[in-house]
Amino acid sequence: MKIELLDCTLRDGGYINDWNFGRNTLVNVFERVTASGVDFIELGFLDDRRPFDPNRSIMPDTKCMNEIFGGLPKGQSQLLGMIDYGTCGIEHLQPCSQTVLDGIRVIFKKHLRKEAMAFCKQVKDLGYKVFAQLVSITSYEDDELLDLIRLANEVKPYAVSMVDTYGLMHKEKLFHYYDMLNTHLAPEIAVGFHAHNNFQLGYSNGIELLNRHQGCERTILCDGTLYGMGKSAGNAPTELLAMYMNTNFGKHYDIGQILEAIDSSLMDIFKVTPWGYTMKFFIAASNDCHPNYVSYLLDKKTLPVKSINEILKGLYGEKKLLYDKNLIEQLYLEYQQHHCDDTAAYQELAELLSNKPILVLGPGVSIVEEADTISDFIREKKPVILSINYCPEIWHPDYLFLTNYKRYIQLASTIGRNKNDYKLIATSNITRASGEFDYTLDYETLIDRNAVFMDNSFLMILRALIKMRIPEVALAGFDGYSIDRANNYFSSKMEYEFSKQKGEEINADVNSNLSLMKENIKLNFITKTLYQF
Repeated sequence: MKIELLDCTLRDGGYINDWNFGRNTLVNVFERVTASGVDFIELGFLDDRRPFDPNRSIMPDTKCMNEIFGGLPKGQSQLLGMIDYGTCGIEHLQPCSQTVLDGIRVIFKKHLRKEAMAFCKQVKDLGYKVFAQLVSITSYEDDELLDLIRLANEVKPYAVSMVDTYGLMHKEKLFHYYDMLNTHLAPEIAVGFHAHNNFQLGYSNGIELLNRHQGCERTILCDGTLYGMGKSAGNAPTELLAMYMNTNFGKHYDIGQILEAIDSSLMDIFKVTPWGYTMKFFIAASNDCHPNYVSYLLDKKTLPVKSINEILKGLYGEKKLLYDKNLIEQLYLEYQQHHCDDTAAYQELAELLSNKPILVLGPGVSIVEEADTISDFIREKKPVILSINYCPEIWHPDYLFLTNYKRYIQLASTIGRNKNDYKLIATSNITRASGEFDYTLDYETLIDRNAVFMDNSFLMILRALIKMRIPEVALAGFDGYSIDRANNYFSSKMEYEFSKQKGEEINADVNSNLSLMKENIKLNFITKTLYQF
């Protein structure tokens, strides 16, 4: 039984920092890991779409690998590059004899297996050890895996590796795929395993596989990264796999060198951009889906986790692991849709609010910074106060306007304690645990499906007021989004992640809407705002 350890920190870890480790860190990790005696070290991605940068472990061709790592002593370790099939043409690869590389790993999704294995043959013909990396192994049906094995037996790569891309596998499923590979692959082809840690099983699955393989003649190799650095929830840690192999399989990896690499090169990165197990990756793994679906729903900050899980159940087939933004938007909207007849609600609210000054409070930082201005306005005008998705501590709102399910849940205790102090106006995507809201307005008629922020509560309440034929409204706490401010909301708990990324787009969209609305309602901002219309 031959066991090999492969470290892919400089490649998989690069998802954390866009492969910008810096030249010194690249060299230090290389020298420490090779000095530890690890069998293989993956130096980074080969991607002809990326320009050469000596500080990054992603580069357009093999010549660039030579520029960074050429001349460095590698000890007994073998050096690898990785290609995501279709991102680096064969013309960008020199013959193996002209490079620092001993091998190239090719990752590919199952629907590309025929073309990818043909590419692996071309790489092998250049003299490289070639590794076929089966992305999302859990997406393979048995007949598809047998077809891949047939192709591999024709090409005879150095290894075929199971890649648990989204950390979905428990032991039973891991053993099923391993047994199929071990039974049907040609005996000279190694079996590999690349784990992710969404279920905290990266290391344990690695050692379970090694134990399963005992007594077999075939070579087996396990991937790891230093300190588990890597995409999503991270990887099986190289240091743990090395320790286990030393203790149980007679290996002699120098753990001290590995720890030195972690301490000197990676801990500063971890402090800035941490990786590892999080609720997001657990939710993705427990629903067998791409983590970007979970990110999309969490970033909305409109839904409790229970609702997110219910939406994810609408994913199906290959769409679960192939992220489709249009699909998740559709599922989100379908989940939010609870149509209602709101005619009576609008009529009654119009009667209650007509001929009265109205102040709408939003959650911008100006609510705190310009509290005196707002208090002066309230004292002078004595307006009807509507507050959106939060209950201010300083002023007493007459109505709470609720559009966000998650924030409604966070307000539940406050609403319960003060249930007789104000009326509740909710959009129809929100339901109460018991009883009904004072007024329910149809959600679908208040959103804009084509907007960057389609259920922007500020625009939703203005649309509602226009339907009530309110001629004028005062506005406070609607500051607009600025990338120059640490916080756009008076409370960091209310921040939307996407508002930092798309703030200018959201501002432009709001400005466009306000320009149209001002024909039907006069808008008076009494606190500072970035909106211009």
